Amino acid sequence: MGTFTHINQLFCIAAVRQKGNSMNFMNTNTNPIIIGIDHGYGNIKTAHCCFKTGVAAHDKEPTFKSNLLVYEGRYYLIGEEHKEFISDKMTDSDYYILTLAAVAREFVPALPIELTPAQWQELLTNFIQNSFVAEGMCADVAIHDPHPPGHNPHAHIMVTVRPLNEDGTWQYKTEKEYLCVRNGEERGFTAAEFKTAQADGWEKQYPYKVRRKKVYLPPSEAEKHGYERASKHPKSTKFGRQNPIAERWNSEEQLVEWRKAWADVTNRYLERYGHDERIDHRSHADRGLTEQPTIHEGVTARALERKGVIADRCEINRQIKADNALLRELKATAKKLMQAVKNTVPAIAEAMEKLRGSMLIFSYQLRHIGVGKYNIGKRVKAVKPELERYAGLVQQIKIKSKERKNLLVEKKETPFYQIPKLHDLTRRIAELTEELEELKIEKEMLLRSLDCADDAGISDVKKEIATLESGLKKLDEQEAKYPAELENALKQYDELKEQATGMDAAELIDARLSICGEKERSATSRIKAAYGEKFDPMLMYDSKRDVATLLHEEAETRSVRERLRQKQQQQTQQKQNKQKQRDWER
Repeated sequence: MGTFTHINQLFCIAAVRQKGNSMNFMNTNTNPIIIGIDHGYGNIKTAHCCFKTGVAAHDKEPTFKSNLLVYEGRYYLIGEEHKEFISDKMTDSDYYILTLAAVAREFVPALPIELTPAQWQELLTNFIQNSFVAEGMCADVAIHDPHPPGHNPHAHIMVTVRPLNEDGTWQYKTEKEYLCVRNGEERGFTAAEFKTAQADGWEKQYPYKVRRKKVYLPPSEAEKHGYERASKHPKSTKFGRQNPIAERWNSEEQLVEWRKAWADVTNRYLERYGHDERIDHRSHADRGLTEQPTIHEGVTARALERKGVIADRCEINRQIKADNALLRELKATAKKLMQAVKNTVPAIAEAMEKLRGSMLIFSYQLRHIGVGKYNIGKRVKAVKPELERYAGLVQQIKIKSKERKNLLVEKKETPFYQIPKLHDLTRRIAELTEELEELKIEKEMLLRSLDCADDAGISDVKKEIATLESGLKKLDEQEAKYPAELENALKQYDELKEQATGMDAAELIDARLSICGEKERSATSRIKAAYGEKFDPMLMYDSKRDVATLLHEEAETRSVRERLRQKQQQQTQQKQNKQKQRDWER
């Protein structure tokens, strides 16, 4: 299940706990450990676990975290309901998720391209030895360097989800915890703890029949009233008591520590081998960065891109990268601009037009993101009802197939002389057969409309929609930044206008008009460079209109023109008065 591809190196790092809690470190691939997994219809079964064959994927961390698997930035609740039966488990990636849940925890760190493959292995060995093996875990490592080499080198680290005992056996993941009472107080004890607690007067609680109800009581209390025990199973906590070591391994705090440990050891190796690059384990938000991180693309999306097919997640990443690049550039420009501005008409005019160009870019980005959101949302809105319709058809087919099967069995068992009953059964079976055929035809048509060859293709469509919805959230976050950037640029623009209050308005407008065209062309060129073939002239036209409205340019132009007209009238009147004065003097 879920075998890795493009594996350049594979090695095992195993921990063997001995007396004195010392650890032996092994680096070998000659002694594989085979873990048997039964991918059953109802349950996934190994020698140490059994849980429902069900997966519920979430983009955000769910409220209830029991049986939660985090993989490639998504959250999977394991054991939620049952999956539909699929004969070939290799066609459904959900079974890979279920396999991971059954056998191991996986970490996927990116490997620095500055280091060599031998240095990667040295780096991984150091990190795994100190972070995992020293904690009592066994680790299996696969180094991936997909085509083209150096494009996205990374490692898959699979570690055990529970610690080992000194004799090499697995420790419990959870242990049954009995809720016992003493003098009205209730407390939980494991089986081992209960032996001591019982001597101190603690009693287990069992369900007893009290009239028509089942009530949990200790045996001493129930015997006084002569109540009959309803079950032999004592009262216990729902999920038991988790192994404290496994609980710490599963905590968010421990994950942060492992991420920090990876960043620290990677930076040490980069420094050791003479590289200036460094990595940071913290998120963009924790680092105070306004840039939006990209989403995981995966080999399938990149393969489609190589074939000339535009993959949705790659397209989302291209837009995020373009927006981030422009944002970095504009912030740097604005910072330098406010530091260098001088209180002169040319300097003020230059600064105002540069800010106006930045606002044009911000406005364009907002409109571009809006178009992207619209297109993605249109796809999601079109496909999600179809998926719901498909699920409904599958459920109807399942119910009617089961009903038809039961009726066939009933007809077979009905004696031949019960003619009316046989007639009714035959009629109902025929109706169900016809209904099933219609439902199957409808399902086939629906599959064709979704470009699916068979039922297995629905899984890919669901993943596509999940990716698009995740991309929409990313674009929402990206979009939320630009109003603030626009507001900041507008604030700086107003400050420059305030600086120019005492200046000649006509001179300032002339200075701005002389460079306005150049600054607009510069802003347009930067947008074209960022978006390439995705550049839309109509969006640029609308962005110019938006900025003109934002800056009240029409009203400002009218005001300047009115002042120029008044000034010209005054100059004309002054000339006429001088001419009259000269005529009078003559």
